[in-house]
Amino acid sequence: MKFYFPDSQDLISPTYDFLHDEYAPHRVRQRDDRYAHEVLETPPYHGILVSKAIVDGGVSGAGKYSSSQRARFYRMGVRRFFRLPDHIATLGDNGAFNYVGEEVPPVTVDGTLDFYDECGFDAGVSVDHVIFGYDANATLTQADPAWIRRREITLDLAYEFMKRVSERGSHVEPVGAAQGWSPTSYADSVKRLQEMGYTRIALGGMVPLKTRDVLQCLYEINEIRSPATELHLLGLTRVDAMETFAQLGVTSIDSTSPFRQAFMDERKNYHTADRAFAAIRVPQVDGNVTLRRAILAGDVSQRDAIEAERETLRALRSFDGSPRSQKTALDALAQYERVNRSKKSYLDAYEETLTAAPWLSCPCRLCRTHGIEMVIFRGTERNKRRGFHNLTVLANKISKLATPEALEQYV
Repeated sequence: MKFYFPDSQDLISPTYDFLHDEYAPHRVRQRDDRYAHEVLETPPYHGILVSKAIVDGGVSGAGKYSSSQRARFYRMGVRRFFRLPDHIATLGDNGAFNYVGEEVPPVTVDGTLDFYDECGFDAGVSVDHVIFGYDANATLTQADPAWIRRREITLDLAYEFMKRVSERGSHVEPVGAAQGWSPTSYADSVKRLQEMGYTRIALGGMVPLKTRDVLQCLYEINEIRSPATELHLLGLTRVDAMETFAQLGVTSIDSTSPFRQAFMDERKNYHTADRAFAAIRVPQVDGNVTLRRAILAGDVSQRDAIEAERETLRALRSFDGSPRSQKTALDALAQYERVNRSKKSYLDAYEETLTAAPWLSCPCRLCRTHGIEMVIFRGTERNKRRGFHNLTVLANKISKLATPEALEQYV
């Protein structure tokens, strides 16, 4: 099983000063910042997935790239831009979520293939149109007309994509996009893509589905899947079901979930092999919008907030695993919550995090280098480092699942 990390310009600055919370004055974003594969001893993914919409923007707005970054991406190509080692693969797609509200995709097959070819991608997904809806009992003809129309558009574009790849003599490996609303419709999409000549097929629109629904689709697909056909799950990571996914022909996945959970989830921020821990929130008095508003409104004393913030950071950085240092840290966190008039307390979760102190035993380079800063929920540099760490945990789980011994039980 291979894992692709979807790019969204997520980098960290190796020169960031954690004590003063500031960047080096000479830092240039992207050029000086580093991707996960550059700061960890072993890249936590097998490949990078880049959406055309992220680079170029689309109907829903500008992409994640500045104009200069976009120009450099096209000039240098995907491999040089990301400074990728040879063994990391590249996969392009359109970013169909960007135009999900449109009746038809506002992109062309040739425009998409231009993007893949000019930027030197190893493989590229055909243009698709996401179907938002699932009904396991709907047939190929008795279903929401919009679903039927979007699936046919996706298949027509896949046919055109394969044809243009051949006519151009493109070196990009074509990956057919399959959309559906039921096991039967997904299986039929895969069947028709195989008839077009695709041996690698990406299944889209499955992110909202429950794992049992995904498995039902894969079982149905497996009935018609050629042994040579490899499946990719777009945007889907379900570690508990991954071994079964592999048995059913899934050879690759992509997801930002473990990375985003580092700062988007309420409590499951720092991952380990067995569970996830809450990161310890120490918001910056000067950088936190909510806190700043409370100070301006006179609800919170700025002096008290700054003093409590500094004391909390001192207590956490002095934490040595002893009960005494843990109590000091929790007392400081409780005081900071009181000063900030926090609507919700996380002290119970913080106590679990400090008791386990998982960063002390983590072998990843980031945890060894930054220590307790990795579990402090505060600013993008700490939060993204924690996201990179979470990717290493997922990579380790995938590597164990991918061993022949792990799959033999299904043979």
